[in-house]
Amino acid sequence: MEISYWIVAALLAVFYLYAGGKKVIQSQERLQPMMGWVDTVPMPLVRVIGVLEVLGAVGLILPPLTGIASWLAIAAAIGLVLIQIGGITVHLSRGEVRQIGLNIALLAAAAATAWLGTTWL
Repeated sequence: MEISYWIVAALLAVFYLYAGGKKVIQSQERLQPMMGWVDTVPMPLVRVIGVLEVLGAVGLILPPLTGIASWLAIAAAIGLVLIQIGGITVHLSRGEVRQIGLNIALLAAAAATAWLGTTWL
């Protein structure tokens, strides 16, 4: 189970460091082609989502790696589940049903990470 956790957590961390980092650093115009929803959400909220994604990525890796407050990894995974629920909600409200596939996959991976974390952390 521990190996499974590290594989899924590492993949999620890489994804969220990239996606969250883009939301934190890039302008609305640069994000628009890849993330159409940024035109309906205030940029400060986009930045907050990006920061939460980066913190979630760090939370999946650092606590179990250091052995300090390992329960934070489970909290980070649950936080990422909540972010994806919000993402699905935004896509559905915009009529973007085809866009939620990635959100569902990320939600499932984050939920699996939370569950795997409870088995050995």
